[in-house]
Amino acid sequence: MKALTPKFPKMLHGGDYNPDQWLRSPEILKQDIELLKKADINSVSIGIFAWAKLEPQEGVYDFDWLEEIIDNLYKNGIYSVLATPSGAKPLWMSEKYEEIRRVSKNGVRDLSGARHNHCYTSPVYREKVQEMNHRLAERFANHPGVILWHLSNEYGGECYCPLCQAAFRDWLKAKYKTLDALNHAWWTDFWSHTYTDWEQIRAPMPHGETCVHGLTLDWKRFVTHQTLDFMKMERDTVKAVNPDIPVTANLMGFYDGLNYFKFGPELDVVSWDNYPLWHTMDNKTVAVLSGLTHDVMRSVKHENFLLMESTPSNTNWHAYCMLKRPGMHLLSSLQAVAHGSNSVQYFQFRKSRGSSEKFHGAVVDHVGNSGPYDFVKTENTRVYKDVQSVGAALRQMNEGGDVYSTEVKAQVALVYDVENRWALEGAAGPTNLDKKYVETLVRHYVPFWEKGVQVDIVDSESDISGYKLVLAPMLYMYRDGFPQKLRAFVENGGTLIGTYWSGIVDDTDLCILGGTPGGMMDVFGIWNEETDCLPEGMKNGILTGGKHYDAVDLCARIHPITAEVLGTYETDFYAGEAALTKNVYGKGEAYYIAARTGEDFLRDFYGDKMQALGITGALNTDLPEGVTAHERVGENSRIVFVENYNDTEKTVGLGREYKLYGTGQTVKSIKLPAFGVAVLSDFTKM
Repeated sequence: MKALTPKFPKMLHGGDYNPDQWLRSPEILKQDIELLKKADINSVSIGIFAWAKLEPQEGVYDFDWLEEIIDNLYKNGIYSVLATPSGAKPLWMSEKYEEIRRVSKNGVRDLSGARHNHCYTSPVYREKVQEMNHRLAERFANHPGVILWHLSNEYGGECYCPLCQAAFRDWLKAKYKTLDALNHAWWTDFWSHTYTDWEQIRAPMPHGETCVHGLTLDWKRFVTHQTLDFMKMERDTVKAVNPDIPVTANLMGFYDGLNYFKFGPELDVVSWDNYPLWHTMDNKTVAVLSGLTHDVMRSVKHENFLLMESTPSNTNWHAYCMLKRPGMHLLSSLQAVAHGSNSVQYFQFRKSRGSSEKFHGAVVDHVGNSGPYDFVKTENTRVYKDVQSVGAALRQMNEGGDVYSTEVKAQVALVYDVENRWALEGAAGPTNLDKKYVETLVRHYVPFWEKGVQVDIVDSESDISGYKLVLAPMLYMYRDGFPQKLRAFVENGGTLIGTYWSGIVDDTDLCILGGTPGGMMDVFGIWNEETDCLPEGMKNGILTGGKHYDAVDLCARIHPITAEVLGTYETDFYAGEAALTKNVYGKGEAYYIAARTGEDFLRDFYGDKMQALGITGALNTDLPEGVTAHERVGENSRIVFVENYNDTEKTVGLGREYKLYGTGQTVKSIKLPAFGVAVLSDFTKM
């Protein structure tokens, strides 16, 4: 398994550090070193929003302060993840060069301000970024304390300026070659919107074309392409100086503005920023979504990742900015590690004194260490002590030397295809409210989370051949080549789960002719004739195995061809018709769930599948409600994380003996306090 940061192959603990905000206060910077060390922080991300300090005037560069900071950190055993500062351009640049400011969807160019608002196409901005990145790399790429490049910050957003519109047309010309091919793919004969000149094509905007779904879909693909091209420009600039320093870019989980699966091959390391809504709702619900999102990020490269940002306490942008309750910070941090993270890092180390994130949780609060009372200081805050508990846990893992080299191994794959999401959510019908695609993924994920079974996330370009079980809910768009992968998977002995509203369109969003699920009717052994959309509060039911389950929202009317009927609808004009089927195809099986159901059906259904396929969780035991377990495995080690998301104590029987990690103590059961977590070594596997 590769080291994510070869110069310092350890579990990282730290986060965003912004000394550029405190250069007027050298006593604060001196305090920071001591506070970093006392919290077992071994790395910081630096320079992310520092462009105005690095280039205070055009062509005038000042890197001395940054070098002094990086030197001092390194002398104290703290490594630097050095950022390129392109996420927030300096005001002097924004005012001088209008073209680098984005044009919004309404056609109006942005004024200066905010961040993440530069044009990715602008030659001027690209030139400025390249120059800055090259100078940074020349100065720091060979510094012994610099272990990773942090490219920009949370790439995202769209620009509708003339430069981007022209680039979009060039991208379309390269893809379709002729207007005739484009018109066919977009079905522009509808409403006589046929393009007769490339210059007639504009991005979808509210005061323009919004009803050609192929246009909307391709625009989103173009935005990913252009953003990725910008990122590769940044990457190549710093790599040209020292190719041995890996690069990352902090992603944002289920953010739907970009197809992150396209980013995986272009990054050395995937990292992401995680801010769950702990305590604002049932914590199991939050934990499931957070765990699934960690799995998405891990699966972008199918390698361990870095948690680049989190908060040790609260955010300041959610509707309710609740504090983490005692225990939750360690639990949520180790949740990331359990799902494949080799770091726990924060935004940010020290709270800003002003501007928009001055109340966002940080390791060091505004109290600092300079007040009139000895006990009123950072080390006595609850949050700092929570951070110390995470630092101690990661230090123990680094001293043990085995966790870093373990990784997640999954037998189950869940299909999450971003382009499918774009197409699905952009289509008119069968409901024009929330299509609930991500919610549906979560529902199919829950039964595995409850059993402590690790799940990989795949998209249509992924290799699925090595899994026992593949879940493909609401795969509305069958992208080119993916039906063939699914077919081969089943034919070779795999078990495939498909659902309603799948196989409806091809990858240009044209409806598939000849029956749905298009190209997979023989694999599933059914024909989906039509789909009923039930208003909120209205239900049908599915009867299977002598048990009743609710069917809501979407109910497909399917006809068996070769499939065996396992469940039927209970009411309405399609009462008695097939609602759940199984089809044997080649050496494998394909199941079709015709309606959206509750978690009760999926829990029972997938429970049977796991048992039949010999898929077991991290612990071979029944876990209490709200408790899960995940494992990381290596050549000679297996580490199990047992996580309690309840606000009450839970006892977990382990089924056999394990060692408490880092100790010689063996246990057959453990008591987890509210929001408690235990790390176990499976010594029988060592």
